[in-house]
Amino acid sequence: MIEDGCYSFETKLLHNKYKFDPSTGAVSVPIQHASTYHQPGIDQFGKYDYSRSLNPTREALEEVIASLEGGSRGFAFASGMAAISTAFLLLSSGDHVVISEDVYGGTYRMVTEVLSRYGIEHSFVDMTDLEAVKDAIRPNTRVLYVETPSNPLLKVTDIAAVSALAKEHNAMTFVDNTFLTPYLQKPLLLGADVVLHSATKFLSGHSDVVAGLAVVKDENIAQRLAFLQNAFGAVLGVQDAWLVLRGLKTLSVRLQQSTANAAKLAEFLDEHPLVKKVHYPGLPAHPQHFIQKQQACGPGAVLSFELENEQVLRTFIESVTIPVFAVSLGAVESILSYPAKMSHAAMPTQERQKRGISDSLLRLSAGLENADDIILDFTVALQNSLIYAGQRGGSK
Repeated sequence: MIEDGCYSFETKLLHNKYKFDPSTGAVSVPIQHASTYHQPGIDQFGKYDYSRSLNPTREALEEVIASLEGGSRGFAFASGMAAISTAFLLLSSGDHVVISEDVYGGTYRMVTEVLSRYGIEHSFVDMTDLEAVKDAIRPNTRVLYVETPSNPLLKVTDIAAVSALAKEHNAMTFVDNTFLTPYLQKPLLLGADVVLHSATKFLSGHSDVVAGLAVVKDENIAQRLAFLQNAFGAVLGVQDAWLVLRGLKTLSVRLQQSTANAAKLAEFLDEHPLVKKVHYPGLPAHPQHFIQKQQACGPGAVLSFELENEQVLRTFIESVTIPVFAVSLGAVESILSYPAKMSHAAMPTQERQKRGISDSLLRLSAGLENADDIILDFTVALQNSLIYAGQRGGSK
């Protein structure tokens, strides 16, 4: 018999410990709605006692994501921010965090408006600049927090280099792996200590669930995070856990198609006269293109692009028809987002602009549509914008 650890990633998505229910043969993980469990007696408790602490359906998802990330233990939470916030509870008052400067707006809000109230300090830094990271580290630095590729500017951080630097200073490395998933990138194998996901995005992939995941390799960190998960209690419900498990089965084929679409769209946008800049690590001109190729198996399905000005952007949004214009990403349908008022609305205007997140920036999560259909849709929408810009003398 072949052990599932020897299978390729694509096969492990389907053929793992939970490929069928051993008691019934059902080719689906059972949804266990029980909140509490009968115990044999006061001196003998079973594995499950209360579903906040452990639930069989949530446990299945936690074990599957741990295996896929190459970790020892996984944890499922009620949202990506619940996972991130609980991981931050590994810190104590007086600790310091070094964090990617163009981090997701919800993470920015957590660090600046919540952790700061409890005496946890922070420094935002361009994580692509290792010297800047070194300069930001203090004697009380306990976490280096990385998003790579970052949201929304798709900056790529050298995970191995940052993780090595963290270890030199007795700090942990947290990596938000939402954009790439373990199919394309495995931060734990590059030295990271905690991997975080908004499983709402590519892992579930169908815009029908809100969920968060964390995976660790070190047993000591695992025990501490397990304690916090139980104590804080922001756990994932069983129905949502099942939906993520279902979505995971098609992760590889979805990301293959979405990544191919994103690459084609990035090339198209990069040549258009109304597009000032395209941020996508799959483009050879991307500043960290080589690092991305070294540490990941692909550039992913998310890109961002800056149009000539905000009015051109408004005309484009009014004209485009295929993508959903919405918050979120990582779904089967393409999703177009406006970071200034969506993902990064929690970041003050001055802070956004300082980081290069302008009012004419759009983020695109490529879905499973035919890329040529999207290009045609964008061509028409940009043509409408070009007519508008031409009437006012605009050009690239």
